[in-house]
Amino acid sequence: MKGRPDGQPVPTWLPEVSPQKTQMTGADYANLVALYVARRFESRGLKAYREVRVGKTIIAKNRCIDILCVGDNGQKAFAIECKFQDSQGTVDEKIPYALDDLQALPMTGCIAYAGVGFSAGVLHMLAASPHAAFCLPTMGQIESTNDTRELDHLLAVHFGWWDVLIERKRPV
Repeated sequence: MKGRPDGQPVPTWLPEVSPQKTQMTGADYANLVALYVARRFESRGLKAYREVRVGKTIIAKNRCIDILCVGDNGQKAFAIECKFQDSQGTVDEKIPYALDDLQALPMTGCIAYAGVGFSAGVLHMLAASPHAAFCLPTMGQIESTNDTRELDHLLAVHFGWWDVLIERKRPV
């Protein structure tokens, strides 16, 4: 089970930064998610900020959140930690820590994740967590798709945007 939680292949994303660059970095991924969230929900007054310091981690290090989303009235915020892994590596050991650290965060948040480098066990852990969301938007995307819906729904529930969940359904 590599790629998306539903087993489908992950779309190839080639950054527009330079023709020599062929792989997405963690920072590229966080920028892509931040841009998607900012554009997708700007009409609702949501603002997305990158690299915001908020308190301490569970091992007493200064915490820097990848994306901080602030609602239109400034009274609600949502943290997004981004994890992208496109090749096998040490990320498997980092995910359980990241989930535990997210629980210690003094605000609501989630882990947005994508990539083909996660083991099947870690993908299952992420897919089963109520605090993780698969998210792989394309550059410039502003509409919800299967590749962004999990993050869209977590944001909608947090900020009370019930129409995002209901979509075009009619009441009974």
